[in-house]
Amino acid sequence: METDTETATRWLTEDEQLTWRTHLDVSRLLMHQLEKDLQPFGLTNNDYEILVNLSESPELRMRMSDLAAATLQSKSRLSHQITRMETAGLVRRENCESDRRGLYAVLTDAGMETMQRVAPHHVASVRRHFIDLMAPDALAGLRESLTPVAEHLRGRRGKA
Repeated sequence: METDTETATRWLTEDEQLTWRTHLDVSRLLMHQLEKDLQPFGLTNNDYEILVNLSESPELRMRMSDLAAATLQSKSRLSHQITRMETAGLVRRENCESDRRGLYAVLTDAGMETMQRVAPHHVASVRRHFIDLMAPDALAGLRESLTPVAEHLRGRRGKA
């Protein structure tokens, strides 16, 4: 007996499935390669993403809850990540004066130096493995195509 879900399922066409699987392959392979290219610097993609967020924030700091949201990590996972990065001297925690329970993650001088040293290599990796493999009009088309998806998913954050 068919359920409402089964009768309502709009299966992917062959072309849609190929597009979807290509997207998954590219996403996984690209993130794996970028991670591999950060390894000589002792960083992971998560480390780098945190350094970027902090380096682009006012006063080089973010509330831990905001940083967790920005990096799509649970507060618990981010806390462990920040502990590792504190041990490496890249960040430090500071109390939030306006909210005694709140904490900031703050980029240290060593963290900023690491960012400045690693960023050119990371950008070169992004170019080598993604940007330079596509024509400018293809990049524009990809951005145009993915923008509504990104907006939709940002709007769904925190929803079941």
